Amino acid sequence: MTPVGTYHALMLPKAGGPEVLECVELPIEPPGPGQVRVRVRAAGVGSTDLTVLAGNYSFAPKIPFVPGYEIAGTVDALGAGVVGFKIGRRVAALTVYGGFSEYLIREAEHFVPIPDGVSDVEAAAVILNYVTAWQMIHRVAKVRAGRTALVTGAAGGVGTALLQLLRLVGARTYGAASLSKHSTVQKLGATPLDYRALPIDRQVRALEPKGVDYVFDAIGGANISRCIAATRRGGTVVGYGFMAVAGKLATAAMFFNLLIGSRLRARRGAFYGITLLYRKNPMPLREDLPKIFALLAEKKIDALVAATFPLLEAKQALELLASGTVEGKIVLTST
Repeated sequence: MTPVGTYHALMLPKAGGPEVLECVELPIEPPGPGQVRVRVRAAGVGSTDLTVLAGNYSFAPKIPFVPGYEIAGTVDALGAGVVGFKIGRRVAALTVYGGFSEYLIREAEHFVPIPDGVSDVEAAAVILNYVTAWQMIHRVAKVRAGRTALVTGAAGGVGTALLQLLRLVGARTYGAASLSKHSTVQKLGATPLDYRALPIDRQVRALEPKGVDYVFDAIGGANISRCIAATRRGGTVVGYGFMAVAGKLATAAMFFNLLIGSRLRARRGAFYGITLLYRKNPMPLREDLPKIFALLAEKKIDALVAATFPLLEAKQALELLASGTVEGKIVLTST
């Protein structure tokens, strides 16, 4: 089939930081059978994108490719055999790559309709962070009302999503974050803890002598031991993200500690990865993302968009993210 024009995208030509991204012009291809072409209106920016750029993400395709983990947009063209979609319909998708682009083609099964009352920016902001939080709470830990929880990295994208969704469940929550971000943690209904002041398990035990029922840890590494110690016997530690881990040996040791070390200390350890689950079975995300959209439309949660940048200025957005000062989510937008 003949291309119908060109579009712009940000290409990763080699592993590195935000500075290596290159703006390129690509042909607008027609969608194949079963596929949908979407005009991207918003794309989320998160810590996973930094991992992808560095060449350390196992689910990324071979370089060169266009990064971009999550998008919201408008259906622009339909391939043969596609049903349930129409031109102009707003949709969202967990793309894993390809999102930093004016157009995107994927199989129709990857797109979830965006309801009225949810903007494109809000939709792009919640796909990764809020589905991750929702699934860890409801599918992995199975949190119940009246229980206690600790969230590390509490002012980050997934952390703020966890705080909001745990509040809706009715859990009493503690959020570990730097002192400058404690006001954000408090606004989201959690008790802030300064992880730099004392070991996190000592802080938790001072408030919850038996330990908390659940821990959601984004840090990994040596922090896993502290999280296990902060959890009561019979409680659950869920690890995800693992920002403090680098290298195969360190990663293997951390997973052993999370999965085996927890069990030896009479806790349950679990690892959660949204892409791993999605590749295995896309249905949980297709079931859970509409629930998040409904909560947004009902104003029960806030997407907490910290900043927006034009779509092709992802370099600047990623540099801001890498600074560690962001509370919430950065979103790229396209007119």
